[in-house]
Amino acid sequence: MAGKKAELGRIEQEMGRPGFWNDQEAARRIVRTLKGLKEVVEPLTELSRTLGDLGELAEIAASEEDGSTLDQIRVELEAAAKKLASMELGAMLSGPNDHRDAFLSVHAGAGGTESCDWAQMLLRLYLRWAERRNLETELISQVDGEEAGIRSVTIRVAGSGAYGRLRSEMGVHRLVRISPFDAAKRRHTSFASVDLIPEFETEPQIEIQEKDLRIDTYRAGGPGGQHVNKTSSAVRMTHLPTGIVVQCQNDRSQHRNRAMAMKMLKARLLQLKERERNEELAATYGEKGEISWGNQIRSYVLQPYTMVKDHRTAHETGDVQKVLDGDIDDFIEAYLRYRIGKN
Repeated sequence: MAGKKAELGRIEQEMGRPGFWNDQEAARRIVRTLKGLKEVVEPLTELSRTLGDLGELAEIAASEEDGSTLDQIRVELEAAAKKLASMELGAMLSGPNDHRDAFLSVHAGAGGTESCDWAQMLLRLYLRWAERRNLETELISQVDGEEAGIRSVTIRVAGSGAYGRLRSEMGVHRLVRISPFDAAKRRHTSFASVDLIPEFETEPQIEIQEKDLRIDTYRAGGPGGQHVNKTSSAVRMTHLPTGIVVQCQNDRSQHRNRAMAMKMLKARLLQLKERERNEELAATYGEKGEISWGNQIRSYVLQPYTMVKDHRTAHETGDVQKVLDGDIDDFIEAYLRYRIGKN
C-alpha cells in the first residue's frame, strides 16, 4: 500500500511538469496508470477511514449500551467486508503484465457455421463485459464465416487490469445447444478458442529478420461487407520460423496497420519466449491445446439443462444467459484465486 501511494505521488508530480502533454500517447498511458493506482489506493484509504470511525462509534455505543447503533454498525461492517473482498480481487492482479491493455482473439474451431456462430457469441460476451467495466474496445481484425458468424476476430481491450482479468479466458470454450442452423433441431457441440497477448507501451526489444517475414496485403471490409476499402490497406503478417500469424485491418492506412501488426507480432514472440522459460505460462498454454473435445477450459450448456462450468476452478452457474451477456466476473475471480493457489 505504501509503495502504491508513493508511485501515485510520483506520477502526479510528473503530470504537473511543463510539457507533460507534448507527447499525447505517452501522457495517455501515464493517465491510465494513474487511474489504475487510484482505483486501488483511494478505496483502501476510504475503507481504512470508515473502519476507524466505526471502531470509535462502536466503543461509544457499547459503553452506553446502545443496541440500535450497534446493529447499524454490524450492517456497515458487512458492507465494508464486501468492499474489501472486491479490493482483494484487484490485489490479485500482481503479474508483470496484468496491468496492461490486451489484444483478445477468438477463433472458431471445427464445426463450420456452428463454431463461427459460437465465436461471434463469445465476441459479444467480451464486448458486453468490457462495456460493464467501462473498458475501451477496438476492432483490430475480423474474418467472417462463410454463412454466418465469424471465423476469427481480434479486438483491443484498454483499461485498468484488462490483461490480468482476461487471462482467465485463454483456452477452448465449448457450447452445447439446439442448433438454430439445424432444421431437425438436433443438439450440437461447438468449440472456439480465446487467445490473449498484452499490449506493451513500446515495442518489445525483439529482432525480426526481414527474411523471416511474409507480409500480405488485402482489401478490408466491415461487418456485412460494408465500407470495403478500395485499396489493399489490411495487413497479414506471418513469422515463418514460428508460424505465428497476426493481421490488422482497423485503419484505412496500410502503414498504420503494418505498425500495429508488427507490435502484435513482437508481443506474441515475447510471450512465446516467456512461455519457454516460465512454467506458469507453459501450463496456461498447455491447457488450451487443440480447439476440440477434451481440451475445453469452460463449458456452456443450453440443452438438455442450463449450466456454465469452468473445468479448472469448478466454478459454475445455472444462469447461462447472464454469462453470455458479459457477466463473467465471478469466473474471473475464481480463476485468479485458482492461479494464486497453484503458485
